[in-house]
Amino acid sequence: MKKLLVCGLLFASTTAVAASNVNQGGFLGPTRGSVDTIDKALEAKDDTPAVLTGYIVESLGDEEYRFRDDSGEMIVEIDDKNWKGIEATPETKLTLLGEIDSKWSTTNLDVDTVRLAD
Repeated sequence: MKKLLVCGLLFASTTAVAASNVNQGGFLGPTRGSVDTIDKALEAKDDTPAVLTGYIVESLGDEEYRFRDDSGEMIVEIDDKNWKGIEATPETKLTLLGEIDSKWSTTNLDVDTVRLAD
């Protein structure tokens, strides 16, 4: 009887943990007022939503990367957890979703989502 109870509790807890790790999903398209190129991103105000498509050309360390599209390049910050298993090389076209982080002397993109580009 105890074994059956322990097995039941173990199954229930495993199911609950697995359910909490499921991607919640949501809308991943453009947002009103968002920017879609690096040249626009570099001029945007702090916290402006951005959806950029291009290539990571260099890792700068500490979760920072140099990102390039047809309009220019900028530094993007991608937390390790936001890669979600995607592996990229400089030839991998990516779409990055995030917010502009504008400071006195620098502007970069704080990335929330990394996707393979269409």
